[in-house]
Amino acid sequence: MDTTPRLNLRLVGLSGAIAMAAAMGFGRFFYTPVLPGMIAGIPISSADAGYIAAGNFAGYLAGAILAGQGWAAGRERVIALSSLMATAILLAAMALTTSVPAFVVIRFLAGLASALAMILTSSIVLPFARNCGSRGHVVNFLHFGGVGAGIALSSALALIVNTSAGDAAHGWRINWLAGAAITLAAVLVVQWMLPRPHGMTERRVEPALRWKLPLVLLTTSYGLFGFGYVITATFLVTIARQGDAGPVIEFLAWFVTGCAAAVSLLVWHPLAVRAGLARSYTVAMTVLAIGVVCSVLLPPTAGALFGGLLLGATFMVITAYGLQLGGKLAPESPRRALAAMTAAFGVGQIVGPLVAGWAAEKSGSFALPTLIATGVLVVCVVLAAIVAKRIP
Repeated sequence: MDTTPRLNLRLVGLSGAIAMAAAMGFGRFFYTPVLPGMIAGIPISSADAGYIAAGNFAGYLAGAILAGQGWAAGRERVIALSSLMATAILLAAMALTTSVPAFVVIRFLAGLASALAMILTSSIVLPFARNCGSRGHVVNFLHFGGVGAGIALSSALALIVNTSAGDAAHGWRINWLAGAAITLAAVLVVQWMLPRPHGMTERRVEPALRWKLPLVLLTTSYGLFGFGYVITATFLVTIARQGDAGPVIEFLAWFVTGCAAAVSLLVWHPLAVRAGLARSYTVAMTVLAIGVVCSVLLPPTAGALFGGLLLGATFMVITAYGLQLGGKLAPESPRRALAAMTAAFGVGQIVGPLVAGWAAEKSGSFALPTLIATGVLVVCVVLAAIVAKRIP
């Protein structure tokens, strides 16, 4: 039954999309296209790059844990907007130093801000989708598609800045400042468009999670997914550069990733309707594993483009379907389930770049860490298949 007021659902979804583009497309993922310029221009090592990425994900974990606590109840909108503003400020701060420890601290705070913005914006926007029946699908498509749109925009921005600056080594500071400016503009738009939380007029602290086996397996799978996807998602452009694929392919790899992510939920929706969320989650995880391994086994150009395409086509689907499954398995505490799964995901993201940076430093390329990530994703597929057998 549709119990949601007759709001313009496209505007609700668009407000979520812009927030997700700012918090995730720029706040989280802009590091990927800017990183090669930082490696060449500062310079920093592969291990340093891993430490900086891990700092971001540690902040993401902290934000996920904080978002699941009762203090946020009734304050979702103001915290989400404040976190988006902090994201813009922290993007600009990256241009003001060349210190690796300072980068780690800045990216930690950025990770915290992006997690708070993502979880609390989702807690505002997604109930409109759940409570509107068939009308609600547009909200999901737009909200989660915003991450891919942000990635595509950030890759185009990096190409423009790097071309104007002469090369990536001279453009990395300008990239961070330009990304901050775009994020600030997004904050102003979101402040105007984001609706008041539906059904949250009173502060309500959700009950503790009941950890039944399907939720345990799903959360474990989702946490390992954080490790399995993050190496490619963080180092794809760097992998393309190490393979001498050229600046155009470096841009296209991340641009294709973003474009595929932006439409992925729409493309996967028919399968989700026929096969259910759990089976679709399993299939998407399988496709992601194929894309991750192909990013290093294929020739550099093909690997970057095909790997980026399959990464973009799956990671937001896995994210969206995984979080929806978590809410389905914990109907009395959906925000706590979302926060717990995001925290598990955050742990995987912290470990992933550290392993990748260390293994790349030792082996001389990102092939070894990518193969390790593929093995982890195979485990994810197995766990997801077990969950799919227990729920529709």
